[in-house]
Amino acid sequence: MHSEFELITRFFTPDPPGAEAGVTLGVGDDCTLLVPTPGQRLAVSVDTSVAGIHFPEDAPAAAVGHRALAVSLSDLAAMGARARWCLMSLTLPAADDDAWLADFARGFHALCDTTGTALVGGDVTRGTLSIGVTVMGEVPPGQAMVRRGARPGDLLAVTGALGGGAGGLALWRRGERDTGHPLLKRYLHPLPRLEAGLALRGLASAAIDISDGLLADLGHVLEASGVGAELMPDRLPMAAGLVTALGEEGARQAGLHGGDDYELLLGLPPEHLDEARARLAALALPLTVIGRVNDQPGVQGVAVTGERGWQHFPGEGVP
Repeated sequence: MHSEFELITRFFTPDPPGAEAGVTLGVGDDCTLLVPTPGQRLAVSVDTSVAGIHFPEDAPAAAVGHRALAVSLSDLAAMGARARWCLMSLTLPAADDDAWLADFARGFHALCDTTGTALVGGDVTRGTLSIGVTVMGEVPPGQAMVRRGARPGDLLAVTGALGGGAGGLALWRRGERDTGHPLLKRYLHPLPRLEAGLALRGLASAAIDISDGLLADLGHVLEASGVGAELMPDRLPMAAGLVTALGEEGARQAGLHGGDDYELLLGLPPEHLDEARARLAALALPLTVIGRVNDQPGVQGVAVTGERGWQHFPGEGVP
């Protein structure tokens, strides 16, 4: 059984970041000391992942570590921010499973490395397995993509493909354990669209990451912007293998309501579409137009059902 400090030292103390990482004091003190880039705005977000709620309790430890960081980095992607630093608060039921901890740390650190995110501090405590991750990034003044900028006439577009997260979870619940399956990869190892967010700065009028489901997250953009939208559901780009796994109607519902996709949903002036597609093509990432913003209340083009995307505390009458 490790003590808290032994656990941090063994699994969560990376090599000290260099001066280029903007860290003058990292893991191991009461606070970390960071040096933001002069003239940049600091973008900060926090997410908590709880076993049995946000990921299966028997999910591979490396995937749990990867996902815990990825879902927070996705918020930076939606803002067009460059990832810089992260903090992690880890709650464990016990601290004696070295194999699980090593795999968890490997998944977490690997995504740190590939996204240029430095782990600079955190906390470890005892309780139900949960991981809280705070991410910090930078964006130039006036260039952050926000939810409130959509205007009538803007196109609605999404990066990548939809429904893969929900499809992967459905397969996991059916007993599928081949982590090489494309849908399980989408669910267990989502990719935050950080490079896409950087590429779309200056083009998108509004943006959000699709974490709770397309319609739910679109609703946040429409409410913040004071507009409505018409969707073209037949144009939704579906994840590979989704129809085979869930059937046509199941795939459609996953694309509209399923969470854990972490693609970007954009409001995009029509004159910016070609440039946006060209920039994303350089990243081998498609951009699909799925609707248009208008001045009519709500969402047209899809039947309104009781499905409202993921909510931790649904109101009365909400399933």
